[in-house]
Amino acid sequence: MRGTARDRTQDRGQAIAIGASYRTRSARRPPVYAQLYFQVLAAIIAGGLIGHFAPDTGVAMKPLGDAFIKLVKMIIAPVIFLTIVTGIAAMRDLGSVGRVAGKAFAYFLFFSTIALIVGLIVANVVQPGAGMNINPATLDTGEVASYTEKAREQTITNFLMGIIPETVAGAFVDGNLLQVLFFAISFGVALAMVGAPAQPLVRVLEATAAGMFRLVAIFMRAAPIGALGAFAFTIGRYGIGSIANLAALVATFYLTSIFFVVVILGLVARAAGFSIFTLIRYLKAELLLVLGTSSSESALPSLMEKMERAGCPKAIVGLVVPTGYSFNLDGTNIYMTLAALFIAQATGTELSLGEQLLLLGVAMLSSKGAAGVTGAGFITLAATLSIVPSVPIAGMALILGIDRFMSECRALTNFIGNAVATVIVSRWEGAIDETRFAAVFRDHQFGPFGAVPGPESDPD
Repeated sequence: MRGTARDRTQDRGQAIAIGASYRTRSARRPPVYAQLYFQVLAAIIAGGLIGHFAPDTGVAMKPLGDAFIKLVKMIIAPVIFLTIVTGIAAMRDLGSVGRVAGKAFAYFLFFSTIALIVGLIVANVVQPGAGMNINPATLDTGEVASYTEKAREQTITNFLMGIIPETVAGAFVDGNLLQVLFFAISFGVALAMVGAPAQPLVRVLEATAAGMFRLVAIFMRAAPIGALGAFAFTIGRYGIGSIANLAALVATFYLTSIFFVVVILGLVARAAGFSIFTLIRYLKAELLLVLGTSSSESALPSLMEKMERAGCPKAIVGLVVPTGYSFNLDGTNIYMTLAALFIAQATGTELSLGEQLLLLGVAMLSSKGAAGVTGAGFITLAATLSIVPSVPIAGMALILGIDRFMSECRALTNFIGNAVATVIVSRWEGAIDETRFAAVFRDHQFGPFGAVPGPESDPD
C-alpha cells in the first residue's frame, strides 16, 4: 500500500511538473510580432498587395514559394520514416498496428463519403451553375487536356502497385510518401519483432528524429518568406478579377467547407472531448502557412510535431497523418462533387438520381487512385468525369481559371480533417496522454514550436 501511495505521489508530482513547464513556456511567450502565425499572416497580406499592384513582380517572386516548399518536402520523407519506425518499434502489442490502421481507414472511408455527399447536396440546393447555359462545344479545352491525360493514367491497380517501391532508396529519392510509409511500417514491425537486440538502432533512430524535428523548426523560420512569394505569385498570375465571373461557385465551396469543418468535424471533436475552434487556434500558424502556399504538405512535419505535443501517441500520429494525406481529403471530396454538378448545371445537363449516385461512387474510387499526384484535385475531377458520360468533361475549362483560388480552401479543409482524424483514432485506441491533451485543449497552453518532450521525458 505504501508503494502504491508513493507511486500516486510521484504521478502527481510529474503532472505538476509538466503543468509548471507549460506555464513557464506560456509566460515566456514572445510578443505577437515575433510569433510565426503573425509573420505568415503579414507575409500573405504583403504578397497579395504586391501581386495586385505589381503583378509582374508578384509572378517573379514565385521561386521564393517554390524554394520553401522544396525545403519542407526534402525532410517530409525522413520525418515520416523516423516517426513511424520508432513509434512501432516501441509498441509491445504488434496487433495494435493493424488495429490502428483498420480504425484509421474506417474513419477515412466514412468521412470522405460524408464530404462527397455534403458537396452533392449543397450543389443540388444552391445550384451555383444554374442559368449559365454554356455550350460545351464553345469551350477551349486545350489546357484541360493535360489533366485528362494524367487522369487516364490513374487506375486503382496502378495506385496499389505504386505503394510498393522498386527500391528503398527510390522511395526516398522520389519523395513518394505512400512508399516511404509502406517501408517504414514494415521495418518498424521487423524491429519490434527482433526486440532487445534492435534497441541500440532504435535509440539511434530516436536521436536522429530529434535532430530532424529541430531541422523542421529551423526551416519553419523561413515560412513567411515562402508564403510571401507563393501568394504574390498567385495574385499576380491569376488576379483577383478572375474570381468575379464564377464567384457563386467559389463562395459556395468556401461556405460548404466552413460548414463541414465547424458543424460536422466540430460535432466529432466535441464527442471526443475537445473544441474544433481550440484545435484551429492551436494550429493557426500551420493553417496560415497552408493558406499562403496552397500546399498542405508544407505544414505536414509541423502538424505531426504538434499532434504529438497534444498527447497523441507517436505511432498513431505516424500512421494516421501520412495516410490521411492520401485517403482523408475532405476538402478535395467536397470540391469534386460540387464542381461536377456545377459543370452539369452550367452546361444545361440534367442528372438523374441514379447518375448522381454513380458520380458519387466513381468519385470515391478516383479520389484514392490519384492520391499523391500534383494537382490531384483537378486530376481526380477529370478522372471522375471521364467515367461518368453524362457530364461533359470539356466543362472543366470553366473552372480551370479559378481552381487555383479554391485550392487553398481544399488544402485547409484537408489539413484540419487530418488533425481531427489523428485525435479521434488516438481517442478510439484509448492511447491519448490526458495530461498533455488537457494542457492544450482545456488550458490552452500551446507552447513554442519544437516543444515535444524527448524520449527521456516522455511519460510513456
